Amino acid sequence: MVSEETVRTALGVAGNITAVTLFLSTVPTFYRIWKKGSVEQYSPMPYLASFFNCGLWVLYGMPFVHPNSLLVVTTNGVGLVIEIGYLTIYLVCSEPRKRLQVALMVLLEVLVFSGIVLLVLTMVHTTNKRSTIVGSISVVSTILMYASPLSVMKLVITTKSVEYMPFLFSLFCFCNGLCWFVYALFPFDPFIAVPNGLGALFGILQLILYATFYKSTKPMLAARKEKPDLGLAVMTMHNGNDARA
Repeated sequence: MVSEETVRTALGVAGNITAVTLFLSTVPTFYRIWKKGSVEQYSPMPYLASFFNCGLWVLYGMPFVHPNSLLVVTTNGVGLVIEIGYLTIYLVCSEPRKRLQVALMVLLEVLVFSGIVLLVLTMVHTTNKRSTIVGSISVVSTILMYASPLSVMKLVITTKSVEYMPFLFSLFCFCNGLCWFVYALFPFDPFIAVPNGLGALFGILQLILYATFYKSTKPMLAARKEKPDLGLAVMTMHNGNDARA
């Protein structure tokens, strides 16, 4: 008979795989940003939320906060490094005003995180209390991370286009939330189960939006590509008429 610990470990490994895949799912988005040298209408909120959230879960999984949570540390440690890379590209490719706003938000997150670490290490002396404090904050942070694409979802509904809501990010939000929700049931850990259950729900909502507006997005992108060609054709005709004159 399979032990509970074996099931938990297997689910944790699956959670690691889906989480890392989630973090890497926006590589095409940032390749596009880097190639164009512009962040266009992409929102920084999902990446700011993920950056702060990963830091909190690394802290939560440390032996001096919540023992026997190595898998939580590994997946979020990798995620933290990846999100730092994304935010660096976002800052480089942003216009000055937006760059300043994002930089200030990153600084604020770092200061808040440092304050939490200092508080936990100096004023709380048992792992149970540390787990409760850091876990409670992490729950709120994870919910905000999963809810961060809501602004993008609003843009999708307004424009009837999914151009700025990457499909892979939405898909793996759902898969990652579901994996960690089930992981938290063996044994039950409300700090992991609650936010990831909501994360799976937000992921489903994003996928529904994607399915709803995917077809209407294609004609919009095609029309946008034709505009430069039409402009070039008009210029060519105009230059030709000038030459004949």
